[in-house]
Amino acid sequence: MARIEDYAIIGDLNTAALVARDGSIDWMCLPRFDSPACFAALLHTPEAGRWLLAPTDAGARNGGNCTRRRYRPDTLILETEWEVDGGAVRVTDFMPVRDDAVDLVRIVEGLSGEVTMRGELILRFDYGRVVPWVRRNKHGISAVAGPDSAYLTTPAPLKGVDRRTISEFTVRAGERIPFVLRWAPSHEPEPRRIDATKAFHATESFWREWIDQCEMEGQYKDPVERSLITLKALTYAPTGGIVAAATTSLPEQLGGSRNWDYRYCWLRDATLTLQSLLAAGYTDEAAAWREWLLRAVAGDPSELQIVYGLDGARRLPEAEIPWLSGYENSLPVRTGNAAAPQLQLDVWGEVLDGLALTRAASPPGTVDTSWDIQVALMEFLEGAWDQPDNGLWEMRGPRRHFTHSKVMAWVAADRMVKAVRTSGLPGPGDRWASLRRQIHAEVMTRGFDEELNSFVQSYGSKELDASLLLIPRVGFLGHRHPRVAGTVKAIQEGLTDDGLVLRYRTESGHDGLPGDEGVFLACSFWLVDALLGIGHAGQATALFERLLTLRNDVGLLSEEWDPRTQRQLGNTPQAFSHFPLIHCALQLHHGEAHGSDTPLRSPKHPEKGTDQLPQQAISESGPGTDHPAPRKRPETSR
Repeated sequence: MARIEDYAIIGDLNTAALVARDGSIDWMCLPRFDSPACFAALLHTPEAGRWLLAPTDAGARNGGNCTRRRYRPDTLILETEWEVDGGAVRVTDFMPVRDDAVDLVRIVEGLSGEVTMRGELILRFDYGRVVPWVRRNKHGISAVAGPDSAYLTTPAPLKGVDRRTISEFTVRAGERIPFVLRWAPSHEPEPRRIDATKAFHATESFWREWIDQCEMEGQYKDPVERSLITLKALTYAPTGGIVAAATTSLPEQLGGSRNWDYRYCWLRDATLTLQSLLAAGYTDEAAAWREWLLRAVAGDPSELQIVYGLDGARRLPEAEIPWLSGYENSLPVRTGNAAAPQLQLDVWGEVLDGLALTRAASPPGTVDTSWDIQVALMEFLEGAWDQPDNGLWEMRGPRRHFTHSKVMAWVAADRMVKAVRTSGLPGPGDRWASLRRQIHAEVMTRGFDEELNSFVQSYGSKELDASLLLIPRVGFLGHRHPRVAGTVKAIQEGLTDDGLVLRYRTESGHDGLPGDEGVFLACSFWLVDALLGIGHAGQATALFERLLTLRNDVGLLSEEWDPRTQRQLGNTPQAFSHFPLIHCALQLHHGEAHGSDTPLRSPKHPEKGTDQLPQQAISESGPGTDHPAPRKRPETSR
């Protein structure tokens, strides 16, 4: 089975596919990120569905893997090349940006000599469980089962063997042989056929025009732009939501049970998302994410969830798929997420922090008509902040008084006080200021351990937690406060593995789960941020550049890293790893750390705070009204 870092992503802003170095597409869900997979070999064997397209003798050279691969510059178009006895060949994989149909395009191009190719299409709907009925037609084949239908169009020869569609052919230098797989609901007519070459040029133009908006310059421009393209690929265009990852159940420990479904949208990503997009110049994307956020949180503030569906759906029941053996036998394979209804008090602070950031990035005089929603969220938090909760990491053990949760309650009060006092918005500013002081005093007393000289994971514990690195970033204490320096030092000495940061020590058993996990990449980026803030710019730069080396050959990061096996772990590609990469790169470029509610300066326009959010992003939605869908953008955008 391919390693997690062997996969590259392609997508159409509605769903995505993972392509391995051996030319096999091992994961794709249709028609959305969170739909059942039609290729699920990633979590089982090829019998669960895959699409292999590679030279027949590639294995004789390098174990089946390609000679080289890359994304075409500034795009999400993947090129995989093989040099074998007799010639060289390239397979170009991409998904045209969705219009009225789902298309997956693969183009085989002869580069030199002649190469014998083999294609093996194994369609298995419903996560590998359903074998479709396949019929041949003059353009290729059609496959139907239940609600799904798929159509493969190609001039290459096709034959059915053992419930697989096989294609064997020879490609010569200069020849191009296209394969186009289309999906549609089975009750609808066959979707229109597309010209693969025209689709290629349109897709290339789309991505290049989109990344041209990036305002990043300097030595980290390339990794930032690749991360931005990856995040765009994780965007669900109809709503503006951004999924945490394109996959489910890739393990945090090989062979373990810490396997979760990340094909949803987490509220705590809000501030990192907004700050990264705004700083890079993507104001429309930031506006669309903010509108998704407001639609998702609308309703009873007491029922705020940590995670929602792509369209803001609240019910994400967790279930297991028993017929899949799991990635490298890591069971169970899960869909849905049982953490959705957990009480995690930090999300109220994350939401209000993110909305404060967009307020700061909006044109002067903009009316924040989401203010009533923010007031309602704050009023609920006033009566709930002192409860124990499940914490940032979605602990499945007993609820505790997590220090980070209390800090984020302070953040909520702080942002609301500032909104009243500096933006002139109506509200009980004095009452919230009093609450802010109360929370601050409690955290300083109960969340700090004098013996460790560090903040701790929860009141009264001796455990460290990577979330404590965020204390200066959110403004609870300044970066130069001695307790911040003490906490950074304690985490460096007591919560790292090979210099990279763990979320927490799992051996305590407090998270209610068996097994272990790798180092959490986002937490190591948080350490970069904290080191820069406390004046250790050299250490920050060294750590950041080391983290860049953990990306795979096409610039992607998963959720975690295993220092012992030198492998990526967890779902991939992981938005929560790529957001802080962008954030840290921008801060290192400027040479200073920024608060979470302060827009980063655009590198191309250092005299400005950032490009401002469009007026429409603030003024179109409000409590008691229907939140509109994001503005329809031109063909070259989401």
